Amino acid sequence: MPDTSDRVASVARALNLVERVVQGPSDGTSLSELARAMELSKSSTLALLRTLADAGYVRARDPGPRYFPGMALVRLGDLSGSTQPIDEIAQSYIHQLSQETGMTIRVAINDGGRAMFLSRADAPGAIRFHTMLGVRELTHVSSAGKAILAQLGNDEIAKIIEEDGLEVRTKKTHKTLASLMKDIEEIRERKYAIDDEEDVDGVFCLGAAFFDHTGECVGAVSATGIKSSAREKRVAFYGGLVLKCAESITRELRGKSRERR
Repeated sequence: MPDTSDRVASVARALNLVERVVQGPSDGTSLSELARAMELSKSSTLALLRTLADAGYVRARDPGPRYFPGMALVRLGDLSGSTQPIDEIAQSYIHQLSQETGMTIRVAINDGGRAMFLSRADAPGAIRFHTMLGVRELTHVSSAGKAILAQLGNDEIAKIIEEDGLEVRTKKTHKTLASLMKDIEEIRERKYAIDDEEDVDGVFCLGAAFFDHTGECVGAVSATGIKSSAREKRVAFYGGLVLKCAESITRELRGKSRERR
């Protein structure tokens, strides 16, 4: 069993490695670059990275892979006195968006490439959608989920869909990865996602991602309402409002969107 000094040294190396990843470029840091900076072998560095990834402190993204800060660091930031939680930061913006659109607005965090909703704002007089907070939603039928997926590499998306499947919710649900990927490419182009009755018949949603200071997608904001011909004709208008809200949250997080590699 390693003695105390060995354990302390291992913790110090792990913390140093997290700092290297956090301070890395917006397109991530490779294993070779981290091993060189740490003056460790690739095998030792990889072992540390895998442990940190299992705990959520770093995340690997293909091709490469390249390493980025993990969501555990975001959650720690939320708990620290110097950083406001994301849902608190977003409150004023989502309330304003609910007034502008007459729709229910929700905020989700990026939880391993899936959307987990933290908070919501209902417009006065709007139909209320009784959605649970603190749970993941099906990624392929959620506008917030698809907005988050669009920030990932195609291989990562395929892996998530392989793990989660494509549960059919309505006749408009994506039933194949190819169909979903075509939608994802359109989302990347216009910068917001559309759920056109893909989860619930008669319900229409728009979602856009927001980012932290590293350029990592940390969540998304979505607007949900009853589908109508009037709303259908103004998709671009409402989508622009949702995107503007997401960009405001990004600025509050001192964030920046990152060009996909």
